[in-house]
Amino acid sequence: MPIPGNMLSAVAEMVDPNTSGWTALLNATVSPGTGGRNGDGCLSVKSVASGEMRARTTSSYPVTESTVYQALGDASGATVPERIGIRWLTAANTEISITWSLTTATASTSWHRISVAGPAPVGAVRAQIVVSATTGAALVVSYFENFYLGLPIRTTGNMISFAAESPETDTSAWAAEANGTLGRQAPNVSWAVNFLTIGGHVWALTATAAGNASALCTERAPVVPGTDYMAACYLNPPASGSAVWIELRYYDAAGTQLTTARSTLAAPGTGFYRQRASAPAPAGAATCSVAVGITGATAGQVTRFETVSIGPPPQLVAGTVLPYADAGFEMGTGGWTRQSGVATLARSTPWGTGGEGSYCLVITSATATTSVIRSPRYQLTDPGLPHRLRIVEQNAVGTWQVGMAIRWYDAANNDLGTHSWVPVAVPTAAGWWGFTLSSDPPPAGATQAAAELTLVALSAGASLRVDMVTLWQALQAIESQVTEETGSATLTLRDLPIGDLLRVYRLDTAGNRTLVRGPNGLWDGTDLINTDTLRIEDYEAPLGVPFGYRAEFIDPVTGLIEWREAGVRTIPWPDINRAWLKDPGNPQRNLTVTVAAQPSWTRPIDQAEYTVKSRRNKVILSGLRNGLEGEVQVWTSSDAERERLNWLLDAGGVLLWQTGPGAGVGNLYLNVSASGESREGPAQDPVRVWTLPAVEADMPVTTGINGSGGRTWQDILSEFATWGDVLTAFASWEDVLLNRRKT
Repeated sequence: MPIPGNMLSAVAEMVDPNTSGWTALLNATVSPGTGGRNGDGCLSVKSVASGEMRARTTSSYPVTESTVYQALGDASGATVPERIGIRWLTAANTEISITWSLTTATASTSWHRISVAGPAPVGAVRAQIVVSATTGAALVVSYFENFYLGLPIRTTGNMISFAAESPETDTSAWAAEANGTLGRQAPNVSWAVNFLTIGGHVWALTATAAGNASALCTERAPVVPGTDYMAACYLNPPASGSAVWIELRYYDAAGTQLTTARSTLAAPGTGFYRQRASAPAPAGAATCSVAVGITGATAGQVTRFETVSIGPPPQLVAGTVLPYADAGFEMGTGGWTRQSGVATLARSTPWGTGGEGSYCLVITSATATTSVIRSPRYQLTDPGLPHRLRIVEQNAVGTWQVGMAIRWYDAANNDLGTHSWVPVAVPTAAGWWGFTLSSDPPPAGATQAAAELTLVALSAGASLRVDMVTLWQALQAIESQVTEETGSATLTLRDLPIGDLLRVYRLDTAGNRTLVRGPNGLWDGTDLINTDTLRIEDYEAPLGVPFGYRAEFIDPVTGLIEWREAGVRTIPWPDINRAWLKDPGNPQRNLTVTVAAQPSWTRPIDQAEYTVKSRRNKVILSGLRNGLEGEVQVWTSSDAERERLNWLLDAGGVLLWQTGPGAGVGNLYLNVSASGESREGPAQDPVRVWTLPAVEADMPVTTGINGSGGRTWQDILSEFATWGDVLTAFASWEDVLLNRRKT
């Protein structure tokens, strides 16, 4: 599967079906290998004699001075460690320099990541990937595959820069804070072939003396008080019993530290484990940062960490009022407390026992009795609406019955009672089981709510796991609305079955169905649902006529289908002399135009005529009659409209021509050939008449709607120091949206 954003061809990336994307550079021969993971092929690099051997990409790729680029791959070799580099070239393909990674710590036959990043130096206009290993003999072989060259691969939504996220460039964004030195290493670590935010380098914090040691990120990200944030990284403890941790720290505008949220790893071994720390920003907070450390280190112990991020925590359910610390139990038991009974609360151990994330809440009862536990109180965003409480549970030891309740409070913290569900048995079958309580509207005066669980242990020593606790407004499961200004409709789906396949139809009044477009093409039942709430913008909905939607959820194992339908909507279309011209894949380019003349259409047909002797009429053999062909004539009334129409036409793809009812067109997909533009009046008159030769086309089925895909303004703030840097990197705001930098 090609890596998104890769400048390399699929052949150079995967080394499939041949090695044409690679060539020897120094003391080496290259040949095809097998046993790769990104396709079966891999690159075999064999030394000609002892010494360093190198191979490089056959092609070079355009780069921009001072822009940071990343190169990565996976390596395997029984004899010698490897490194990877970016070879910078002039316009004449003369080498300027090579930015090298560290050499991996040891040789390893397991596929392990090698990676490096750095800015293109002055004079660099092109770049190549170089791989290298130094051997002590001839005919030594190293294997490589899964190559990438492009902009750094980032954690989505990360509020700190790439230099603070990954040590692929250097360690400048971090500093030793207490009792330690900070360096960079390149251990052999095997990662999933498609897990690309992880790199080849790690930070290494070495304790100077016995005691506590820590390192602090020198960058600080802006925060909003009351908003939930999460810091995360991969931690590698020096020993399985080492107390290594990550800490999210909040600061006021003067830089004074206000609060911290620490999360200590319960390591099952000495690998790399993702650890999270989360807490809402306190009152007065202006920025945050992240620290990593070890408690009770011995002198010389090394704590390694990698892929650091600060951003919003996982959205377990859209609109949940529980902060992540109380819902996911990654740091401990959160704010949950026992109200009655003998049950004890603890975070699960070791790492990896959670339903979501790495941990969960473990409730243990020494006797067969009933206990009640309760969360803190949370502010309701709309106290007039019904709410839902959801948990996932798993029997660990013994058997349990669990009851759920939402307890309401007024602004003075007075208890207003509960909406509850009597205890029911937790299934004893393996796996996690979800339970949801739907409430009536809260009582009058309610402004806060708490989640409450009644836990009935049916045997002494019983143990129950709980995770992913969410409390949110019970909004409509499906709803739609229209926006006249953009000629579009929006379909919102909530409480979706994650893991099912999604198919979405637009329905007309006759019951005809048309698939709706999404980011990967049409929502045709081939895309997995990975979020509980989905907002679909439909720019191809008809104008001036009623339509509705049907969403189908398909179980990928059984094929069973559940469905929902949204009510009928109509996009207003008051002016019959106006029409929409739309790009199905780039709705930001859509525009309305004035129709200069209603088009006249022809429908050509392939025919062969035969004159038969002694027969009056010819014999004519016909093919299938083609679609419409003709000319669309429109006016633009200003230079801005003229530029917008040129922008729309520039892509050269299939367009959608839309008119309201009564114009005889409706929705028509067109291929437009050479466009003509003429003036009706004098040269200074901005009015233009456009003639667009058009041929009817099929609705494009594989074209997806372009978008930011999780990219936000925070990514721009993290990656660029000034707006001048943004202007240098991007040619247009559309390029900023789609992260298409200048080459």
